[in-house]
Amino acid sequence: MYDLITKKKRGGELTKEEIYYFITGCVENTIPNEQQAALLMAIWAQGMTDRETTEMTLAMAESGDMMDLSSLPGVKVDKHSTGGVGDKTTLVVGPLASATGLTVAKMSGRGLGHTGGTIDKLESIPGFRTSLTMEEFFDGVRKNGLALMGQTGELVPADKKLYAMRDIISAVDSIPLIASSIMSKKLAAGTDVILLDVKMGSGAFMKTLEDAEKLAQTMVAIGEAAGKRTEALITDMNQPLGFAIGNALEVAEAAEVLHGNGPEDVREESLMLSAELLYLAGRGHRDECRRVAEEALRSGKALEKFCAMVRTQGGDDSVIRDPSRFARAPVVREVLAPRDGYIVGMAAEYIGGVSVMLGAGRDDLGDAVDPVAGILLKKKYGDGVERGEVIATLLTSKEDAVAEAEKRFLSAVTIGDEPPAPRPLIYARVGKDGVVRFDV
Repeated sequence: MYDLITKKKRGGELTKEEIYYFITGCVENTIPNEQQAALLMAIWAQGMTDRETTEMTLAMAESGDMMDLSSLPGVKVDKHSTGGVGDKTTLVVGPLASATGLTVAKMSGRGLGHTGGTIDKLESIPGFRTSLTMEEFFDGVRKNGLALMGQTGELVPADKKLYAMRDIISAVDSIPLIASSIMSKKLAAGTDVILLDVKMGSGAFMKTLEDAEKLAQTMVAIGEAAGKRTEALITDMNQPLGFAIGNALEVAEAAEVLHGNGPEDVREESLMLSAELLYLAGRGHRDECRRVAEEALRSGKALEKFCAMVRTQGGDDSVIRDPSRFARAPVVREVLAPRDGYIVGMAAEYIGGVSVMLGAGRDDLGDAVDPVAGILLKKKYGDGVERGEVIATLLTSKEDAVAEAEKRFLSAVTIGDEPPAPRPLIYARVGKDGVVRFDV
């Protein structure tokens, strides 16, 4: 390890054998934590070549169980988001994909910091189980074409160890380490098609389009090298997606979209992601795939798929059929606009932090979350506001948190005199043949 650390800190390229030695030593605890941290920091400082990153990903994926989905029918697809605020598209895309004949056997994670987690959101549905045996998981997929569960402890143990270490030493923001963390889990999950939703902006890990494209290209190259049909869309996270931030609130909003209502940005992004999954699965041209996805939403088939999954996994689907049945937080605070004007900025990461203060998220993986806590936005980027008008509603069970949360929310919102220029929802598509930027 001393030699590996010295080699990497001087900009050298690690061999496949050296990388596998490091990953194996981390999982088996034969390498001291100090040396693990030193090599990770050297990687953070010097970067990795594409070959090194791919070898790191494969070594991590093979550090535990590798899922075999070959016994399941159809094309197995997975959509993964790099994390944002108010991002509930998995709750729409999964049912949409299965309603169009694709197979969705998905493992998801919990939220940490300002980003929400799909498992936390699903567990806000009364009775819904995310801890399943593999037999229950496979039975759910065979029955409904759709099942969502928490990641098992046997899947990619190297990532759990390295992510915790990166967090401690402030090495989370490394493109090779982010790429290997995400893609090792995707490869171990065994799907045929991987679609990556790479968030870019104030509420994302990637703050610039250039960094988002670099991360997307790295992950697409890893997936393709491993024989998976892989692509990425780079989507906006300069403000929260939709109006709801918080677990039950986001499930209710996703249900509204499946009912044919809900915010336009959530609906549009979900349809684009679903159409792209169909395209990658070989179901026709992108325009055809878009029409198929729209029909699955319009007909109510996607809604029925979601309800069927909820019932199969022990949940009460009445809250999906009527989202007003979700429990409500006991403490409600309306946030008022301090002046007339237009909303020209919403610091999404800071707003996500406010939702954590209210109880909707966690700072450490062991923290509990309050399923009913969160934020309902009333105004977003570009909207005109008048002094004293409600721009958001804070919901919590912690009465002592609302005053500070209100201050922090207001500090995250910028009101100007003139309406701002519009921003796109999708910035670029990244595939094995390169980057296609959309009009920005």
